[in-house]
Amino acid sequence: MKEQRMIRAILFDFDYTLADTSRGVIECINSALGEMGLPAVSDEKARETIGLSLQETFVHVSDTVDDERSAEFERLFVKRADEVMADLTTVYKEVHESLLFLKGQFLLGIASTKFRYRIETILKREEILSAFDVIVGGEDVVYHKPHPEALLKAAHQLRCPPDEVLYVGDSVTDAEAARRASMCFVAVLSGVTEEERFKRYSPAGIIGNVGKLGELIQSWTR
Repeated sequence: MKEQRMIRAILFDFDYTLADTSRGVIECINSALGEMGLPAVSDEKARETIGLSLQETFVHVSDTVDDERSAEFERLFVKRADEVMADLTTVYKEVHESLLFLKGQFLLGIASTKFRYRIETILKREEILSAFDVIVGGEDVVYHKPHPEALLKAAHQLRCPPDEVLYVGDSVTDAEAARRASMCFVAVLSGVTEEERFKRYSPAGIIGNVGKLGELIQSWTR
């Protein structure tokens, strides 16, 4: 495909794309809800929020639209996340090898709703922080995905036009953000989104996990 031959940079979502943060998310959601006197939610419902902003997360788990309560939930979630999130996050085993293959061929970055400082802590622990040329997190933008601000900001910092950037993510929110940013998109099935839901976005590829990304990119030039 012609649009794929010009890729100079690859941006990744973080949650469910590079790492499984579900244990930490479940813990932090239910800790915050408990302190607010609200009932806990199931693991499944908590996992459905991964990739959403904390405001959207509160609406999803409480069925409540209330700015004050939402702000309280966000404060309590972040407080607990600062204590446990990094330790409860597991970077997928295939990530290290994939980064080794891609680094040097492409500029690499992350555009995520998760806070940048938290991502950096996890990547530093895994000794892969230096693989990324840019990280744009939730505290770096005004608007969260599917708004394209994070993706466009990362591309700007990499000095790459959007049509020369590939975005890799696990959700239709990621797919929509890539579409709005005019970026090529590859879906990974390491999250909770079924393959069929990605097809309406005409992704450049749908792969099981980021370990398959190098093989997919190589296939474009054969």
